[in-house]
Amino acid sequence: MSGMRIRSCTIALTLLLVALQSVAAGPLSNRRAPGFSLMDTQGRHHDLYDYRGKLVLIEIMQTNCPHCREFAKILSQVSAKYGDRVVILTVVNPPDNAETVSRYLAEVKPSYPILFDCGQMAISYFKATPQNPSVSVPHIFLIDANGWIVDDYGYGPATKDIFEGKGLFSVLDKLLAAKPAGKK
Repeated sequence: MSGMRIRSCTIALTLLLVALQSVAAGPLSNRRAPGFSLMDTQGRHHDLYDYRGKLVLIEIMQTNCPHCREFAKILSQVSAKYGDRVVILTVVNPPDNAETVSRYLAEVKPSYPILFDCGQMAISYFKATPQNPSVSVPHIFLIDANGWIVDDYGYGPATKDIFEGKGLFSVLDKLLAAKPAGKK
């Protein structure tokens, strides 16, 4: 009987951990998304406020990052599956420039805009400071219809399914199915 009890406890603990992981937000989440207005490769400005009422996926990347290039395929699938229900905005920072982004666009052919940041937007999203200047790519921020960062993911072993598999689709399905929270 005690073996069965241990097995039941182990199963219950495993289910609890899986449930906690599925609702646990990243360390840069659970706060209002910092506002920005950034220009894309066509000279159009994208202001985060203009996307209120929609789920926004912001990717911060570099054009020479191999993981970012692979993730572009996932983002194209997201764009095709969800259409205008999910806004995708990709943001690059120096040393990327018009030339490196033009080459990237020709090679990868993303269906979503690439925005140019001088670093200020990325720093505010990463909460970077002189003491902690860390900004890692690729990194995505999921912003709900009310303008709150509900989750964020940086590339790594624990998030491999988000960046290389179907994990992002599960997360987006849950967020789109959830009723918007009334955060202020």
